[in-house]
Amino acid sequence: MAQAKVVEQIGAPIDRVFAQLGNFAGIKPGPGIEAVDYEGQGVGMTRTMRLATGTVVERLDALDEAERSWTYAITNDDSPLPFANYSATVKLEDNGDGTTTVNWVGTFDPKGVEEAQAVKFACAIYGNAIKGARAALDA
Repeated sequence: MAQAKVVEQIGAPIDRVFAQLGNFAGIKPGPGIEAVDYEGQGVGMTRTMRLATGTVVERLDALDEAERSWTYAITNDDSPLPFANYSATVKLEDNGDGTTTVNWVGTFDPKGVEEAQAVKFACAIYGNAIKGARAALDA
């Protein structure tokens, strides 16, 4: 099983980062994502993202608001992403100075590509999500 990990800081308080990045229903259509649909609320809810290359279905498996962490999984085997058996956990840490550290770790079996390529792809997804949160928070 491969592991991808990104650790970055965002120059905003943990509550604001959690409200932005931790909102499982917060993904909107944009570059690379043509449409997003949500079913349910809270743990167990799903989001279906339609990409130009196919559909990705993710399920929120855990949410700990006190610890500012959440875990999600890709549930569809026909996802165009290069992952099988994918699960990721995001954990936010308060740095005590008005900034937040984001720890994003995914585990998966590479699908259709070498492990290094799949890890690089996952890290790019995490980095782009953090960059988007940073921009939305103006941090």
